[in-house]
Amino acid sequence: MKAYGWVAALLVGTALASCSQDIGAADGPASGVDTARIAAADKTPQDWLTYGGNYEEQRHSRLTAIGPDNVSDLGLVWSHDLQTSHGVEATPIVVDGMMYVTGAWSIVYALDARTGEQKWIYDPSVPRETLAKGCCDAVNRGVAVYRGKVYVGTYDGRLVALDAGTGKMLWSKVTVDQSKPYTITGAPRAFKDKIIIGNGGAELGVRGYVTAYDAATGDEEWRFYFTPNPDKKPDGAASDDALARLGNATWGDTGAWTTDGGGGTAWDSMIFDEINDQVIVGTGNASPWNAKVRDPQGNGDNLFLSSVVALDADTGSYKWHFQETPRDMLDYTATQTLILADLPLGDAGARRRVVMHAPKNGFFYVLDARSGAFLSGKAFANQTWASGLDAKGRPIENPAMRQFDRTPFLAIPAPAGAHNWNPMAYSPKTGLAYIPAQDMAQMVGERPGGTKASLRWNLGYDMAAGLPPTYSAGTLEQIRKTISGKLIAWDPVRQKARWTRAYPTPFNGGVLTTATNLLFQGDAMGTFRALDAANGTELWSMNLKSGIQAAPITYEIDGEQYVAIATGWGTSWALNWGFAWDKATAPDVGRVFVFKLGARARVPDPMAYLVEETPKGSRFGSPTQIAAGFRHYSENCMVCHGPMAISSGVTPDLRWSGVSADRNVWDQVVRTGILSGNGMVPFKDQLSPDEAEDIRAYVLDQAWLAVENGDAKPPKS
Repeated sequence: MKAYGWVAALLVGTALASCSQDIGAADGPASGVDTARIAAADKTPQDWLTYGGNYEEQRHSRLTAIGPDNVSDLGLVWSHDLQTSHGVEATPIVVDGMMYVTGAWSIVYALDARTGEQKWIYDPSVPRETLAKGCCDAVNRGVAVYRGKVYVGTYDGRLVALDAGTGKMLWSKVTVDQSKPYTITGAPRAFKDKIIIGNGGAELGVRGYVTAYDAATGDEEWRFYFTPNPDKKPDGAASDDALARLGNATWGDTGAWTTDGGGGTAWDSMIFDEINDQVIVGTGNASPWNAKVRDPQGNGDNLFLSSVVALDADTGSYKWHFQETPRDMLDYTATQTLILADLPLGDAGARRRVVMHAPKNGFFYVLDARSGAFLSGKAFANQTWASGLDAKGRPIENPAMRQFDRTPFLAIPAPAGAHNWNPMAYSPKTGLAYIPAQDMAQMVGERPGGTKASLRWNLGYDMAAGLPPTYSAGTLEQIRKTISGKLIAWDPVRQKARWTRAYPTPFNGGVLTTATNLLFQGDAMGTFRALDAANGTELWSMNLKSGIQAAPITYEIDGEQYVAIATGWGTSWALNWGFAWDKATAPDVGRVFVFKLGARARVPDPMAYLVEETPKGSRFGSPTQIAAGFRHYSENCMVCHGPMAISSGVTPDLRWSGVSADRNVWDQVVRTGILSGNGMVPFKDQLSPDEAEDIRAYVLDQAWLAVENGDAKPPKS
């Protein structure tokens, strides 16, 4: 893929760091945004004040200027280039006529929300080699705005406060141990003069937690760990009592969790429940995934993995929890969109304040917001891992799931989930929750040669299980047919789907609903559309020529309603598995697109797809060597470069890379790390020279296999 010439442009506008002082924000832009204003966000729908639109994070707008009768006249008014070709997942924040949005590498842009004119840009200068610390590209889901400041969590683990008017850095705090594989990709949340942020990295071995900081100074207010300290001693944190009473006993005293942290990272959804004065957090998967490696001593639930946890907003102390996937083994995170709502669940239709959740494991949960009590749950997706939920909401597991060491298990949903991070929405008008869901499967098997290895992703599984080292023509098309996406309009009271819209690809964008019963969503192939929220009928669409993962917003200036969406396709093993892009929507530079009625601006053309899909080196290696290369590739390379060596397009497709043609160059890239500045860190601690060469044999074999199957051209003679 052709490199983008964006570095110089960044240097021109980047805001420089300053002393850590609370200055310049008292009466400037966004100075009036505080807890009370966000709590009353529904009364000022002209702004989009926080990640989910309001503290309930319903992603529902009360604006009414755009409706079913005129949405067909919607057109592009402006777009803004976000300057990198990595994934874009941000929800823009709009306040007082200004838009604050992030692109890849945690870069923050302040734009005039009416015209798209750039007011300032802040680049936190994240070292590019930190790309290897994340599972799923250098993405960022957005900022928080509070009392005249803009807050962003950076990919390398900092929380930074910026002046909303100038982009000048006011303070910066390192929130993680940067020697470990922590990242921050989620959006901070602001409440009661605090900023809360979590972290990611469970796939690579960390211990998850959330931290609340003083919004003015950056001083730490409290921290809550979601897995025990390895020696089960207190941390001096808000979580000490809960872990001592509830968590520690659910973990054994040995196993990889004591060195790999156990996981439980809170990398996405967090909501402030003003009514109950609590923060509700979704926690992540285990580290390592395989419980037989992670915690071989016992059979405990491993709290607080894959759970919804409520914490006191002032102190961070434990209030309640509900674990959705006990003793998680399949990366079934509970970090997906949490939504608060009042539903008619009581006697005679009395309304009850609840938390709604559709996590990776494929069940839709309704919990009491005050106590965390399980109220109802039902599968919204196909499943093989469980047959249902018992009266307390605990999954009724398929025993075969935990016997993969005897027979490989076909896990549905796959670790990518029945619903991943892409935000769902709730409409009080229809009473429906709208889930960007998907059908995917993953074979889980015992890792040959032992369960512990020197791997960046030490999952404890055979990542090559179920994947063929070689395949015949037509195989890829058959695989594509087993993977799909869908938008589900789910009735949370009756716990059933009202309607479903099918998509040919997974990982479609997040959802927005409006008071005029419109629903906006983009898809992985680049189409942005408006649907009738009551029945799913398409009312308008436009091809934005770039894959869409993020969720849209809407806002109003001087009586004109606007709709905005950020585009940009990212990469991870899960995204690659979807084979979701083609030459028409190849990964392109990220952009923000803004629409209004009657506008007629032109969608920019994507960059040309310039990759010459032909092998650059000769085929070599015995079947034994290629099989070994397949296993090493699956364990070390697949998460970025794609299953079966088929890249999503953001990272290089190794089959067509000139690096694969030369053993010495290959070794310098793979093991020595001469391209560390591009994110390709050295693998000398994971791979021997012979093992790296095995991978090269496998990659070139895949290249020539694509030629044989008619999916690529042979080199010119």
